[in-house]
Amino acid sequence: MRTAQKIKEVLIGKLILACGVLSIAVVVLIFVFLLRDAFSLFDSYPLIDFITGRNWYPISEPPVFGILPLVLGSLLVTAIAILLAIPLGVGTAIYIAEVAPGWLKEILKPLMEIVAAIPSVVLAFIGLTLLAPYLQGLLDLNTGLTALTGGIMLAFMALPTIVSIAEDAINAVPRSYREGSLAMGATRWQTTGRVVVPAAMSGISASVMLGIGRAIGETMVVLMVTGNAAVMPTSADSVLKPVRTLTGTIAQEMGEAVFNGPHYFALFAIGLVLFVITFAVNWIADLVLYRYREGE
Repeated sequence: MRTAQKIKEVLIGKLILACGVLSIAVVVLIFVFLLRDAFSLFDSYPLIDFITGRNWYPISEPPVFGILPLVLGSLLVTAIAILLAIPLGVGTAIYIAEVAPGWLKEILKPLMEIVAAIPSVVLAFIGLTLLAPYLQGLLDLNTGLTALTGGIMLAFMALPTIVSIAEDAINAVPRSYREGSLAMGATRWQTTGRVVVPAAMSGISASVMLGIGRAIGETMVVLMVTGNAAVMPTSADSVLKPVRTLTGTIAQEMGEAVFNGPHYFALFAIGLVLFVITFAVNWIADLVLYRYREGE
């Protein structure tokens, strides 16, 4: 009986190892595929001009592939989303885990899961038909399709991820931490702010990083509500103007690009840039988690 159990455990271990190796192999193959097609562009177009170029004119003659406005547009929209989503998401998670009565928790937790399940194209349509006209009238803009509109919708999309993971991290804090703090004379809010939240900070940081990754990689929302204008968002009022993002450019132009042409390879190069940005976000998230665990 013990031999059968041992064989079963070994097989399960080998299966888990195989899944892990397969996942790594898939990521490496994706990177190699993007790298191959991206460098097909750089054989004829300078890499420095691609990265630092301020104009994106893929169908001009000769074509111009400067992705700097696309990168800045993506960063601007993501920054707006994170500035809105982090305080709302973490605050909601703290409320659900520490403050809300039991009956309300049973409503809010599933509600967050339902919001997370809404397709991005549906949220993009809501932003296009409701939020954009509202902001246009409220702020007296020429168009409601702006970086602000995209940032608000991305924040709404990132909220369920941040709330769900942060709330789980707060609930994972041992009850003895709370009881010890209260026994020392701390109030409920002091216990939450100075004991529970710091103890759960590694999980909260992970939720924020995953929210950032969700915002950076989103396509349909930024494609439909940001205006898709490949201009440099460098002025103070850039949040109230149309911008174009990396993901939106790929989604909008891939169907029109000539196969194996410079435009086609330029879009794969954009995909490589997105891959690197996503990898950097995940690396930073792992670094933050490691440091918090070391501190614990």
